[in-house]
Amino acid sequence: MPPSAPAAPEPVTIGARIARARLQLTPSHQQIADYVLKHPLQAATVPIDELAAAVGVSVATANRFARAIGLDGYPRLRAELVKGFEAMLAPVEKMRVRLEKPGSAHDAFMAVLDESQNNIAATRAALDPAACAAAVAAIAGARRVYVLGYGSSGWLAGMLARGLDLHCESVHLLASVAGTTDGARQLPRMGAADLFIVISFPRYLRDSVALARGAHEHGVPVLALTDGPHSPLAPLARHCLFAKTESFHAPNSEATVLALIEALISAVALHTRGTVQNAARMTEAVLPWLHGAARATGSAPTPSE
Repeated sequence: MPPSAPAAPEPVTIGARIARARLQLTPSHQQIADYVLKHPLQAATVPIDELAAAVGVSVATANRFARAIGLDGYPRLRAELVKGFEAMLAPVEKMRVRLEKPGSAHDAFMAVLDESQNNIAATRAALDPAACAAAVAAIAGARRVYVLGYGSSGWLAGMLARGLDLHCESVHLLASVAGTTDGARQLPRMGAADLFIVISFPRYLRDSVALARGAHEHGVPVLALTDGPHSPLAPLARHCLFAKTESFHAPNSEATVLALIEALISAVALHTRGTVQNAARMTEAVLPWLHGAARATGSAPTPSE
């Protein structure tokens, strides 16, 4: 057998470079090193003059610091710091590009609406019929449905849980004020007859991934609403529905996810017995709170307390 090629050397991190050069750094360089280690994300995103001002040194000193740890200048230092933060910094960089070409308020409206339209069109074109059918069957056949989303996905999870509650016997929203621990406490109650729905998009929150992994390891079927097969949720999920969420002003465009959620709820409604009866009962229950209902029925409205 021919000898195997030698493994590529591990890249040297900024932390390792600083540790190696620490004894040779001047007091000013030490200050910069401490700032960079404590605030790597900020150091990766600000220009050299802002870093120098934050630390209290000159721009020339900041450049010399980069050379002192074996780099050829501050731009290279920033490039090295960015490594590992690409996904987190992507929205920042896109916003930076957008701000370089400012437009009117109307331009901003049109840009975001065009963005949402393109995302929905791409999501629609890539939607897999078998995946749709499997997701609806999993929800309709589940004994209990648990819905999880944290961060901005918490609002989306609430919308999904609210919509499914009309068509499913038992729906539990895990994105509560109790936070992650509430979801963890529910895990032992879940079983193979239940369904765990998790919503997470870049930048994926560790808590969402951790609880989805816990459900998967407990043998609970997982349905993931995420952005693609590369998502950390995809290997944990028995069923996946993907949405394109590109945005130039935020980490994600939530309009696309909301559209996918509304489509999922509608599909579940069409494949659930008693949908019309459930809707009628729900309407009757909320009738006293609907504006104009008293005039339509001829009854006096109930005064609010």
